[in-house]
Amino acid sequence: MQYLIDGHNLIPKLGLRLDSPDDEMELVGILQEFCRLQRREVEVYFDGAPVGQASIKKFGIVTAHFVRLGTTADSAIKIRLEKLGRAARNWIVVSSDREVQSSARTVQADVISSDKFAELLKKSRPHKSKSNTENTLSSEEVEEWLKVFGGKS
Repeated sequence: MQYLIDGHNLIPKLGLRLDSPDDEMELVGILQEFCRLQRREVEVYFDGAPVGQASIKKFGIVTAHFVRLGTTADSAIKIRLEKLGRAARNWIVVSSDREVQSSARTVQADVISSDKFAELLKKSRPHKSKSNTENTLSSEEVEEWLKVFGGKS
């Protein structure tokens, strides 16, 4: 199964900020990792691209659609579903927008809410090792080790 994702719908569900200048690329990075681990393809849609900057860009197995200002990612997803025709049943649509979900169900695509997909993304991400601050010894622990190994205290 492949995914069609409403990007701006998903960004806040992952703890990212829509007002961040890098929010879209942060999401693309997370989706690239997901695709690599799950062996899936993703098309993500972002609305609000300024005039002259609307485009489709490939980031490995993630295709990002930057939809021009004046139209919406929702409408672009609906158009994509219509173009897929019967093949749409092989796709999963990620959106919390009821109209997008309804359009997806009409063409027999599966639907996952942005909240549920965010949970899936969080579970599929590899756990990172502890940060250096978590591995730092307290001053009492340093004193104890110095005593054990004959250092000054």
